[in-house]
Amino acid sequence: MKIVDTSTEFVREPFLAPFGFKGGYVNVAWQAEASMIGSAGHRGAGLATQGVLWSDASVFSANSESAGNSMMFLVTSYALKLAEGKEWKDPLDLLDQLLPEVYEYAKSVTCNPDLRLTFALNALVAVDNAAWQLFAREKGFSTFDEAIPAEFRPALSVRHDKLACIPLMSYGVSEKEIKAEADAGHFILKIKVGSDPDKDGDPDKMLEWDKQRLSEIHDLLKDIETPYTDSGHCAYYLDANGRYDSKDRLMRLVDHADQIGALDRIALFEEPFPEEYKEDVSDIPLRLAADESAHSDKDALERIELGYTAIALKPIAKTMSMSLRIAKIAHEKQIPCFCADLTVTPVLVDWNKNVAARLAPLPGIKIGVLESNGHQNYTNWRQMLSQHPCAGASWIEPVKGIFNLEDDFYACSGGIFQDTQKSR
Repeated sequence: MKIVDTSTEFVREPFLAPFGFKGGYVNVAWQAEASMIGSAGHRGAGLATQGVLWSDASVFSANSESAGNSMMFLVTSYALKLAEGKEWKDPLDLLDQLLPEVYEYAKSVTCNPDLRLTFALNALVAVDNAAWQLFAREKGFSTFDEAIPAEFRPALSVRHDKLACIPLMSYGVSEKEIKAEADAGHFILKIKVGSDPDKDGDPDKMLEWDKQRLSEIHDLLKDIETPYTDSGHCAYYLDANGRYDSKDRLMRLVDHADQIGALDRIALFEEPFPEEYKEDVSDIPLRLAADESAHSDKDALERIELGYTAIALKPIAKTMSMSLRIAKIAHEKQIPCFCADLTVTPVLVDWNKNVAARLAPLPGIKIGVLESNGHQNYTNWRQMLSQHPCAGASWIEPVKGIFNLEDDFYACSGGIFQDTQKSR
């Protein structure tokens, strides 16, 4: 196969309110659109949500929000031009050809020689998604199961009929809003910790804020029952985005969780430490998950060897191709995976959903899980739902906190190989 032409564009999607994590706030998400045409005349189109703060906070803090997004979009545009004329056998092969040069270009654009690889991967999501769609059309594949290369299928061998939708409780989400999500049927909630309450970088203030936040949420949810967890109660999924500087400080939060009776409710604690913190964490009495630090399958293996016991897969943030490789190594090491969000659009939720639907359940959780928080954050969420190629399908939106995956979801692979209706 050969790529003969490409193009790209983007739209800005505003948030309902500033979205807080990693000690910062974002107001809008740029949505990149990539298109590529193969030598046989088929076209593949891919979408991506840009996450500059998530992928490299140093780029976000060194530039305005628009400048950071512009830099990532330039990287996407460069990658597409680089892809023109490339011969490739599948999307993983194309990613291998593009990533090294794209990463170096991204370092140059951002003036950041220490740029995190995830920034380049995030910029490549639209390109990779376009490649998967083109690949399916060139090969005559109609389903995701057909398109997955055989070596990755053992890691994606489950077929859930239910996925728990995990909403996100960012810094600014009120207690009333949290209770409303639980009352709506959500039994596992993602809670952002690691706030910088006075914007002075004080880690002790951060810890106290996190303790208080956990206490407030546990008081709200501790008596709610659910049939979907082994404990019979709501589960918490904490995410620090690398904000904790030491095991000692984290253990103080763990001790607090134990004192208030919340420790056994914490199903996951994602990225407690910065990427460069490479201490063994196997003595921490929580299931620690790697997310941003697991850029690639090699990085995921390193985190597993450090004692991390879960991996967050992000096909919508690190490319589907790289996510398949990470899932494979985790499966071989018997480490559970789950799919986390990047506050993506409805179409991209279903790119994630195709992977989440095929992963084994997390320990302590009886059904599959999928983080999806776009409905909480986008101003134009309802309009974006109408642009989904399978708009109106019963499996697109959760019902009482559950995505119900009927046979037609698997038959059409959530619509990911179909053309999306044009953005505004």
